[in-house]
Amino acid sequence: MASVTLDHITKAYGNEIAVEDMNLEVRDSEFLTLVGPSGCGKSTTMQTIAGLTQPTEGSVYIGDRDVTNKPPKDRGIAMVFQNIALFPHMDVYDNISFGLRLRKYDQTEIEKRVDRAAEIVQLEGMMDRMPSEMSGGQRQRVAIARAIVREPDVFLMDEPLANLDAELRIHMRTQLQRLHRELDTTIIYVTHDQAQAMTMSDRIAVINNGNLQQVDPPLTCYNTPDNLFVARFIGSPAMNFFHGEGAEDGFDSEYIQMEFDPDANDVDVGQDIVLGIRPEDVYLERNRSEATRPSNTITAKVDVLEPMGDEVFSYLVLGSDVEASAEGRGEGQLLLSLDPQTPVEEGQDIEVVFDQDNVHLFDSASEQAITHRIV
Repeated sequence: MASVTLDHITKAYGNEIAVEDMNLEVRDSEFLTLVGPSGCGKSTTMQTIAGLTQPTEGSVYIGDRDVTNKPPKDRGIAMVFQNIALFPHMDVYDNISFGLRLRKYDQTEIEKRVDRAAEIVQLEGMMDRMPSEMSGGQRQRVAIARAIVREPDVFLMDEPLANLDAELRIHMRTQLQRLHRELDTTIIYVTHDQAQAMTMSDRIAVINNGNLQQVDPPLTCYNTPDNLFVARFIGSPAMNFFHGEGAEDGFDSEYIQMEFDPDANDVDVGQDIVLGIRPEDVYLERNRSEATRPSNTITAKVDVLEPMGDEVFSYLVLGSDVEASAEGRGEGQLLLSLDPQTPVEEGQDIEVVFDQDNVHLFDSASEQAITHRIV
């Protein structure tokens, strides 16, 4: 077990900067997920920790050791990748034990480690199977067991569930949480899937364009995003946004107005602002008592209903001139989540309120958060 520290890490490929001046400390025994859109720099960060690529600037520490110039084999790490890469001509036992045999471990020690790893990932009774005889989830567990027998200080996992179907991904998420609890070791996990990041991690590190945006527990990133990018990226469905400006009586935009004291909320009159509200924090006017602090009433028309089983996503338009965008939501559009028994129909005019305890304000210029609660 060990902590991992990135000290002012920059990785450039010619004029293109993949990771820029990143400072990150992963605590001992922590499950930390690097999350962000494709091409944001999360895999490059992982490869830098692993020693598969050298940073242009900065240092990598595992525990108190500077491993910046050490090869992967000397870093005390084990890696699991999206491409499972099992040896097709070897059975499960040989695949798991291959690295130990290569390092000439004693056979008694090899059997002890393989048996323990197989028990942790629930592969008992499958040691003589070939990879071609196993499901995707079982092969992924073999790859994880192959990493476990190394008894590393740090596990590095780069999109290990990406090639599995939806049901298997959910199953393996649970397995990885059990694995972390069983081994009590440091895990650094890379994914673009925020569901994996939110459900498995002690903390998540949100990355965009090679820059670290926020490092916090999942619910902190969800409830109090540091900036507009985190607010947009974390949460499914995504937060609603409205562009407007600070007014003498609160927030004013083309489609909505929100009444509050600007001074009390660190808003300047005339300041360009983005107001954000999550779908679950929007309520029908007739249910306004369910909101902790309901806002003034907003009139809208139901555009599209999406029944999801336990809830219905209702896409609203806020003006007669609003055209629904191809992406589903643009300026003048609003999404809220309804109980499936709610009597609402497409084309119906309705009134809604926002819960002011969960209204987010961002500065348009800097994109940094101003407040996460209207007072």
